[in-house]
Amino acid sequence: MKVVHQRYVAHSDAHYAGNLVDGAFSLKLFGDAGTHLAITVDGHEGLFAGYSSVEFLAPVRGGDVIEVEARLAARGRRSRTVEFELRVICRSLDDSGRAEVLAEPIVATRARGTGVVPVGTLTNGS
Repeated sequence: MKVVHQRYVAHSDAHYAGNLVDGAFSLKLFGDAGTHLAITVDGHEGLFAGYSSVEFLAPVRGGDVIEVEARLAARGRRSRTVEFELRVICRSLDDSGRAEVLAEPIVATRARGTGVVPVGTLTNGS
């Protein structure tokens, strides 16, 4: 089971030289996709317990178009292990608004984490 979100990265999201977006931007989007996955899998937003790994592999820049994937990797009674990936699918070429669709997406961020379904919210009463 997985969900995929796509969005444009506004130039106003860039915080650093070179039009770079901070790493927290990826983690916020992972939270949104993880919530969507939890609703799809369990019918509840769930609670995110934490990340076991986060890797920043390539830059995300203002003007890019990205997609974020949240994939259910393992399912316990109330815990859910989720793997996340953020890919750049269109890259801004300069500050004039020119951009290109990439032939191959660039994997910018990967993470793995655990979500928990609160007691009493599962359909079986757990």
